Amino acid sequence: MAVEPLSQKDIEERLEELPGWSTDGLRLRRTYTFDGHFAAAAMVVHVAGIQEELGHHAELTLGYHTLAVSVNTHSVGGKVTGLDIELARRVEEIAPGHGAR
Repeated sequence: MAVEPLSQKDIEERLEELPGWSTDGLRLRRTYTFDGHFAAAAMVVHVAGIQEELGHHAELTLGYHTLAVSVNTHSVGGKVTGLDIELARRVEEIAPGHGAR
């Protein structure tokens, strides 16, 4: 399946279904907060599993009680694609189970 960059309009429309996620046109981003470090670290491991399933990886930045997720698709010149939207959607699905807000 060929991966194509999404238009800014397509990105914005798809982000309507992903509260808390934003874009600068080049990346999708979201920062989650947690009650403590262990919950944030546990979510990193869960996200790593999702990334392996999708064969698509985000940049994850773990803080004391935060997890920042930033993603785009390198194979199309660092643009946002459907793969990035799918990864964001999957991360969003698991976030409540980790107490993320």
